[in-house]
Amino acid sequence: MALRFGVIGLDHRHVYELTQYLIDAGMECAGYWPVTSDPGVLEGYRKRFPGLPEVAEQARLLEDPTIQVIVTAAIPRDRAAIAVAAMRHGKDVLVDKPGLTDFAQLAEVERVIAETGRIFSVCFSERFQTPSTAVALELVRSGAIGRVVQTVGLGPHRLNRPLRPGWFWDAATYGGILVDIASHQIDQFIVFTESTRPEIAFASVGKYAVGNGFEDFGEIVLRSECASGYIRVDWFTPDGLPTWGDGRLTILGTEGTIELRKYLDIEGRPGTDHLFLADRKGTSHIACEGRKLTYFRDFAADVRDRTETAMPQAHALTVCRLALQAQAQAVPTAG
Repeated sequence: MALRFGVIGLDHRHVYELTQYLIDAGMECAGYWPVTSDPGVLEGYRKRFPGLPEVAEQARLLEDPTIQVIVTAAIPRDRAAIAVAAMRHGKDVLVDKPGLTDFAQLAEVERVIAETGRIFSVCFSERFQTPSTAVALELVRSGAIGRVVQTVGLGPHRLNRPLRPGWFWDAATYGGILVDIASHQIDQFIVFTESTRPEIAFASVGKYAVGNGFEDFGEIVLRSECASGYIRVDWFTPDGLPTWGDGRLTILGTEGTIELRKYLDIEGRPGTDHLFLADRKGTSHIACEGRKLTYFRDFAADVRDRTETAMPQAHALTVCRLALQAQAQAVPTAG
């Protein structure tokens, strides 16, 4: 019998991918709670999944014993509370990033995980939904570039001002730019460097152009027992770029480098997921678009088998904690 999941929190368009990838992984959607802060997201969800049942009360999804997983892409401030309620009802949780927005939420989530033994998994889409990142990790683990000593992660985004709901502009609801976006790059730093003691060495945020106190720029310097990392995130993707952001990851090894152009090769090859490798033998381009993704399939297996193959639980919590620490100690660079 297929594992079943329910959806609570249709406030971000990432819910489309979370739902579809779980269905593709063999899980069955038992229904969704249609309450939303953004009617456009609900309309899009209904169009993409016309056969899924709408459930009038979220309690029906939480209390349904045939549902094993709750999925949420709610307003970021509300995700932890939904996750806690789900875990206390005996369900595992798949949360859109960021999984939570403050330290009190982190403490409660950690406490409930310990009490219930349930899975709290955060989908860091810039790793789990980009085949080029998976291929890069395979290369690194095979020793293709020696020991990794630094990562540089760039996460530019298009603002799309007319499409953004009210909560998007309030740091209290989305957590701040380093919590909201830079969690992706923190996740990748830890994984690619295999760091066990990562820490925030420096962080800053800027409010350069958008106005009304909105953080549109952020940067982080990371250090660990074995590597360092630099992260830059922003909301300055120009309208002329044919995608929402030119996301990049550079991985520096002692015997080579890997650069990922995840969403486009600007003025170059068509498509997404371009990997560029430089090593002792020369340089090469590896086209990764279309390669199979494993996170959602592995997550389903973890729910069934009570394992941690998709992402160790401790890793998810570490990324959340570091993002919160970076946001808390960030130095303002412009106002």
